[in-house]
Amino acid sequence: MKFSHKTALVRSISWLPVGLAIVIFTGCASVGPNYTPPKASVSTDWYAQLKGGLTAQEMNPQTLAAWWTTLDDPALSHLIERAVSGNLDLKKARARIREARARRGVANAARFPTLDATGSVTRSRSSEETGTGETSSLYAVGIDAGWELDIFGGVRRSVEAAEADLGASKEGMRDVLVSLLAEVALNYLEVRTYQARLAVAEENLEAQKDTHQLTLWRNQAGLSDQLAVEQARYNLENTRSQIPTLRTGSEQAMNRIAVLLGEQPGMVHTELEQYKPIPVTPLQVAVGVPADVLRRRPDVRQAERELAAQTARIGVSTADLYPKFKLSGSIGLEAFSSGNLVSYGSRILSGGPSITWRIFDAGAIRQNIEVQSALQEQYLIAYEAAVLNALKEVENAIVAYAEEQNRRQSLTETTRAAQRAADLAQHKYQAGLADFNNVLDAQRSLLSFQDQLAQSDGTVTSNLVRLYKALGGGWTSLAQNEKK
Repeated sequence: MKFSHKTALVRSISWLPVGLAIVIFTGCASVGPNYTPPKASVSTDWYAQLKGGLTAQEMNPQTLAAWWTTLDDPALSHLIERAVSGNLDLKKARARIREARARRGVANAARFPTLDATGSVTRSRSSEETGTGETSSLYAVGIDAGWELDIFGGVRRSVEAAEADLGASKEGMRDVLVSLLAEVALNYLEVRTYQARLAVAEENLEAQKDTHQLTLWRNQAGLSDQLAVEQARYNLENTRSQIPTLRTGSEQAMNRIAVLLGEQPGMVHTELEQYKPIPVTPLQVAVGVPADVLRRRPDVRQAERELAAQTARIGVSTADLYPKFKLSGSIGLEAFSSGNLVSYGSRILSGGPSITWRIFDAGAIRQNIEVQSALQEQYLIAYEAAVLNALKEVENAIVAYAEEQNRRQSLTETTRAAQRAADLAQHKYQAGLADFNNVLDAQRSLLSFQDQLAQSDGTVTSNLVRLYKALGGGWTSLAQNEKK
């Protein structure tokens, strides 16, 4: 029976109305649970008392985005700019985002048909015993098309999971950025703190040299014994022995900064080796309320996106319980000679729908659904843990910042008193009115209190940096330039 090309085309696409009806249906159903963001129940106020300049006012977004500018230190700002462009962990996090974006594209591509172009030349020879013994050639070209219809939403759920994974990767990069900026600042403050302590030690060393010289003169004049000379000597050398340790700490902190910037150790020494004072904290710092922190912290946002992705994967595994529908077809040309390949009679055409449905697998699909559901529960617990950890870090940072200021105030008064005591002991010893042990104790105490005060100055500013980190500051300015 012969039929026209038009008749063949009509018959080949006679199944399309059914296919179109199925496609329309695909927009109506996606198996598996629909994701609902978890709601964390948090208190309206911080448990820790806000003092030392801390307020519950909402922090200015621009201030939080560039919190390091509140310290008014150009050297620190320059280091942070270099870290954002050169840090290796941040580059790795950016690469993870590109990976997640590409995986989203792979998942989304499954929603569309596939087209494969084929071509072949086959030469065959039949047996002389069973056939003619002749050699023949077959030339073929064609296009094969296939489309698995997403009836039950398995593909849509996989796209949903990939989209959430991309969001989690972005939040992961932002979390790296928050930690990076804080680490650069903390190490910078450590350098300045070591320099301040080194200045204290060197100043005390000079004073103790003068005291040692004084004991020598008094001993030569017969006004004191050798004991005072030796006491002054070991006090002097003890102070001198602290200086190498302080220099080592400063060098190590500068090397850590260089690595954070993605540079070789030693590359920042020239710009940091000159002594500069520890940056002073602003008079007031707004910390907002607990709910603000949960909306802002990248690690909490990342945990929420990971939970969303895992919820979607339950739907992906659930879709395996249902049949899969596929539309396939091919069109091409076949001929025994290349010259006849493009003729009208060489055309071939096939197509139609197909269905596959796994009816037995010993419960593997349902067990996989259980696996994905258990993983979802784990991600929910991880999200809840991230919330608690975020609140803990802020509470601890609030207490540490405020209480260290109280400690610094006490150390300031203690140091002033120790300085007066050292001066009085020195004058009385010179006048022969006091024993040298008074001078020795006063100088030791003065060095100890001055060193503690320098450390406290650095700790106060470092605790402010930790507070900004706990509040999730530093990533929003970069996020504005991120690709969708």
